[in-house]
Amino acid sequence: MDIRPIRRAKLWKRRGCDLRWENSGCSQYNGKVVGAANVGQAFTDSVYFWGRPSCAGDGYDASSSAGSNKGPTNEEYLAEVETRIDTFLVHHPYLERKDVPAEMVTASGSGLDPDITPESAYVQVKRVAAARNMDETTVKEIVDQTIEKPFLGLFGTEKVNVLKLNINLENYENK
Repeated sequence: MDIRPIRRAKLWKRRGCDLRWENSGCSQYNGKVVGAANVGQAFTDSVYFWGRPSCAGDGYDASSSAGSNKGPTNEEYLAEVETRIDTFLVHHPYLERKDVPAEMVTASGSGLDPDITPESAYVQVKRVAAARNMDETTVKEIVDQTIEKPFLGLFGTEKVNVLKLNINLENYENK
């Protein structure tokens, strides 16, 4: 009998993680599990950075992980993207329509993408800083510290994990 899964389960329980999240990188804040770093979550409050929209179920539902299957010529899809752009601009009035990052208004293929590009984080710095009464430079530095570089410096692109970024913000404010 292979006892490795049992040992692993006990270790994760000791860490306070839900066993269903074992492979998703449990993230904690103040000793409590607040999410899985490998699965996107909906952040809607202005004090937090926002991730990509999700088409998985009612949003970030791993049991319904999939894209919408609506292409760029689908009228319903185009209307949905336009609505997302308008909503994003309401919360970011300092941006012009052309400055809204495409990834902030289009869902990923899985609907569970936990990461955004540094550029998508930078366009949100002003909103987050204002909502938290923080200096924009400080918030940008927190973003810079959270950027994950490409694997071995070659594979992939720079990315920012939204959950980790928001935890870093909370940790900074609660120093």
